[in-house]
Amino acid sequence: MLRRTVLAAPLLTLLAAAGCRSSEEGDLRIMVPNAPGSGYDITARTIATALDMSKIRQGIEVFNLPGGGGMAGLQRMVYERGNGSLLMLMGLGLVGVQHTSQAAVTLNEVTPIARLIEEPEIVVVTPDSPMRTLADLMRAWTADPAALAVGGGSAPGGPDHLAPMLMAKAAGIAPTEVRYKQYDGGGALLAAVLSKQVTFAVSSLGEYAEQVDSGQLRVLAVTSGQASPGVDAPTLREAGLDVVFANWRGLVAPPRLSAADATALLTLADRLHGSDAWRQAIASYRWTDRFLAGKDFGTFMRDENARVEQILAELGLR
Repeated sequence: MLRRTVLAAPLLTLLAAAGCRSSEEGDLRIMVPNAPGSGYDITARTIATALDMSKIRQGIEVFNLPGGGGMAGLQRMVYERGNGSLLMLMGLGLVGVQHTSQAAVTLNEVTPIARLIEEPEIVVVTPDSPMRTLADLMRAWTADPAALAVGGGSAPGGPDHLAPMLMAKAAGIAPTEVRYKQYDGGGALLAAVLSKQVTFAVSSLGEYAEQVDSGQLRVLAVTSGQASPGVDAPTLREAGLDVVFANWRGLVAPPRLSAADATALLTLADRLHGSDAWRQAIASYRWTDRFLAGKDFGTFMRDENARVEQILAELGLR
């Protein structure tokens, strides 16, 4: 059972009128490249609320631009060259989808601002599922991989896709035999799990904290190296699968920013990271602080790109 403290904060009032200035600094928008209710969406709106509560930056608009597993949003970012009033929430999922889509743009073209958080994935089923433990699930899955569908809110190459593929490989199941069903974010995936369209699902811990806490979902395992506080479930390694996997999220900006705009956004990220409201949000969602800014974040993204490319090649999924 996951027990989490709900961050007591009013929802941020979004700007409704185009061209309305929110402060002397000008408007700032955060784009979410997938659907409302997704992990990206939750993180972006939590950032906006923390900045607002801390009076660091108020009147931030968060908007969704789903499509192509996040590539529609990435294309928009590259198109917005020089726009210092736009950020995009992204993470491992967008790194991965670059390798499984036909889009012409890549994350190499954007301006890295900061990696913010890391969290494990969780393997979940409905409370009435006959799979009471991860061992139950793995016995059924290895016996007939085609009979079990696994759902995820990521496009191929994203964390919800990579985690079960690594689980399958560790169990001796060919990843190409896995019946992975992709849904557009956590909201659509939750509906699929509850309506039994999939046998089990893999998603981020923070995304389904409330559903786990309320008993709507049961966690069979977490993908982290150590047990997650408040989660009554073993790690994959403790349950017999030699897999450790983590998801992460951060912020990027359009390319070709002026030096002043780039510095302002880096300063904004640093002030967010140091705020009490953000620390409370991290604790609330069981995230892990993994702050890394600017050029160091850019180096990390390039390393992650190479790592994901290697994983997909090893899994035979390129």
